[in-house]
Amino acid sequence: MKKPIKAEPITQAQYRAFQDAYDFFNRELFSGTLPHVLVTLQRHANTRGYFSADRFTGRTDDSAVHELAMNPDIFAWRSDAEILSTLAHEMAHVWQQTHGRPPRRAYHDREWAAKMREIGLQPSTTGEPGGKETGQKVTHFIVKGGPYAKAYAKLKSTGLVLHWQSAPHSKEAKAKKNSKTKFTCPDCEQNAWAKPEAELICGACYDEEEGNLVLMVAEEQDEQAEAA
Repeated sequence: MKKPIKAEPITQAQYRAFQDAYDFFNRELFSGTLPHVLVTLQRHANTRGYFSADRFTGRTDDSAVHELAMNPDIFAWRSDAEILSTLAHEMAHVWQQTHGRPPRRAYHDREWAAKMREIGLQPSTTGEPGGKETGQKVTHFIVKGGPYAKAYAKLKSTGLVLHWQSAPHSKEAKAKKNSKTKFTCPDCEQNAWAKPEAELICGACYDEEEGNLVLMVAEEQDEQAEAA
C-alpha cells in the first residue's frame, strides 16, 4: 500500500510564502534594515493591504510588533508579482516607521513616496503614470526594469509561489458587504457611515479661512493602506 503524499500544512505554506518574500525584499530592497512584523491576511474593503504600527503586543513579554496585512479578496485578478508589490508597498511604510518620520495615520507623504521610487514602485493615486504621489489613498505601479522588478524576478526563480486566494462572493454577499462602511476622521475621530467608495470631508475639522480639508478614512483603511 502506497504511503499518502506528505503535503505541507496549508497555513504554513501560505504564510511561509509571505514571510519568505518579506525577508527577501528586506535584504534586496531595504538592505536588511526592517524589523520583523506580523504578516496577516485581512479582508478589508477598498484596500489591497495596510500597515499598522505596534498593532500586536507580546503575551509573554513587553514587546510590540507592527502588522502588515494583505487582502486575499483581490488576489484572484492579480499576478504574484502584483500581489507582492503590495507587500513591498507596505514595507515602505515599515521603513518610514522605523527610520523616517511617520506621518499622521493613513497618509502617504513625500518621504514615503521617495522610498517607493527608490525601490522601483511608482506611487500614484490612479495606479497609472501621472497620478499624485501623496495623499490618503495612494496605490502604485511597478517600474519596468526597476529594483522591485529585478528583485521579484530573482525571487520567482527560487520557486516561490502564492498558494491561496479568497473564494468568489455571491451577489447577495457582495451587496451586503458594500451597503455601509464606517468612516473616521483621522484628526478628531468623528465617525460617519456611507458607501465604501464615498469620499467624505470632516465638517468638524474644516477650516474655511485656511481652506483646510480633512478626508475621512474608511474603517478598513484606518492605517497606512494601499488603495484598491
